[in-house]
Amino acid sequence: MPDQRKMQKEPPAPVVFIVDDDLSMREALMDLFRSMKFEAQAFESATALMGVTNFDRPGCIVLDVRLPGLNGLDFQAQLERLGSKMPIVFMTGFGDIPMTVRAMKAGAVDFLTKPFKDQDILDAVAAAMERDAQRRRQHAQNEAIVSLADHLTPREREVMKAVVMGLMNKQIAYELGISEVTVKLHRGNVMRKMEARSVAELVRKAEVLGESVSPPVS
Repeated sequence: MPDQRKMQKEPPAPVVFIVDDDLSMREALMDLFRSMKFEAQAFESATALMGVTNFDRPGCIVLDVRLPGLNGLDFQAQLERLGSKMPIVFMTGFGDIPMTVRAMKAGAVDFLTKPFKDQDILDAVAAAMERDAQRRRQHAQNEAIVSLADHLTPREREVMKAVVMGLMNKQIAYELGISEVTVKLHRGNVMRKMEARSVAELVRKAEVLGESVSPPVS
């Protein structure tokens, strides 16, 4: 029987999307990134990038602030509205403090003023790639937790919620109108199905699920 792990499709390689209306800058950045074995694609405007790009792909955007049509900051805001989490490294020849503050507050990884050193843009892109990778790893972990919780029965979910609120078995039994022995049985099932080795780990997983971890108000 074929190995299911080998049959799984490999995720696409991370890509650097370059957006700058200056052809010489686009070509220079393409050469730089490719010399460092990054996959890179270049566009003369944000609109051109929007027309062909799948923003679910791993990677980052190296984005000039001043662009024809949709400028870089407005493009950043549009991506946010679309739900894209792709990290952005801004670059500009006319940077100012308010512009930098706006970009960074909206989640930009870095804001570089031209001309910049090759190492500066490489460091910024590396940081952006790592941020994107961390976000994707966390998303995958959260999806795995949700998948585990899908195997809980309604009663087990009730017990889990009570456990993460800090209730003792005797209190849970009283609240749910069941015996303490039954609570222990459900609690064991919850720990096994959620693959939690401790209550603390169960609490962390419950937080991902949106379960309340605050003690009930007496």
